[in-house]
Amino acid sequence: MFKKSMFKKTIMRSHAVMKTVKAGLVSLLSCAVLGMFSMTVQAMPLNSWARAVVPADLQQLISVDYRALKDSSTAMKLKEQVLPDNLKEFESALKGLGIDPEKDVDTLSFASFRTPKQAIKAVGVAAGSFSMKTVLKKMTAQHIKPTKYRTSNLYAMDGGMIMSFLDDSTLLFGDSSAVKFALDTRDGQILNVDTNSTMSDMMSDVDSAPVWSILDQLGTQNVMRSALGDAAKIADYDTIKKRLLGSRYTLSFNSGVNFDLTVVSSDALSAATLSSLVKAGLLYKKMNATAAEKVAMDNTSVESDGSNVQFHFKSSDQQFQSLMHSELFAAVSH
Repeated sequence: MFKKSMFKKTIMRSHAVMKTVKAGLVSLLSCAVLGMFSMTVQAMPLNSWARAVVPADLQQLISVDYRALKDSSTAMKLKEQVLPDNLKEFESALKGLGIDPEKDVDTLSFASFRTPKQAIKAVGVAAGSFSMKTVLKKMTAQHIKPTKYRTSNLYAMDGGMIMSFLDDSTLLFGDSSAVKFALDTRDGQILNVDTNSTMSDMMSDVDSAPVWSILDQLGTQNVMRSALGDAAKIADYDTIKKRLLGSRYTLSFNSGVNFDLTVVSSDALSAATLSSLVKAGLLYKKMNATAAEKVAMDNTSVESDGSNVQFHFKSSDQQFQSLMHSELFAAVSH
């Protein structure tokens, strides 16, 4: 039997861990075009051009199968609710270049990475059926002239971004310094993600999914700290933090909504402990949950598997659309 104080502390930590899981999901969702895609098409790993510009000191990588966006009404509703304004601006900028994201873009990937000064930079890569020749013709008509960066041409986009073609149908975009850093990576001046075994191994576990993401150790730890808030001040937080090595997730809309998150820890004991804490947190949160939230929690499973903690959520489209209007969803999606 636990003493009351110990039980209270366990519940507090469990609740905090659940906040972490939700915050981690939101962080991943809000960084890209998000998890709004069905499984009606075959998902593709990053193409070689996109992979070549991703630096080794990667914080997070998100890849989405943009082709399937229009195939799910739930996906479309989720997109309108949580798509960040800057990404809506990017879609508008693409349309201004004659590229229709819903028709011409196959995959859209976003990478955030650390520079030598520990600043976080981010770039996006769009691959699809658009033609470089057609886009450049449109830009010439708009009197947009490129600037040169070694062998690459950089073009100004709306919203202060710049872009550069990696090949005839792969487009790199972001702010000027981030794009140049990515091009330095492609040109061999900076190590790329293939030299980071931890991140590349996690990528191989998920990159066949229509929507997937990987997050490094420090990124996972920062998400945990942010979600814990004051609870991060507990005496053993640093011990917990050190046991988190990274995380990865997949999201699809095949016969409803399916979300799978894996938190990679250092050992089986740590994974089992985290799994138990999260299960207790679910029970704690359920006491004050709405009907829609209770259904969501009932549809969530948490299990440890070796050194991994696996979270699985599945619901029908109708159940998920009800959850989208709940206070819980509003809190974790903004």
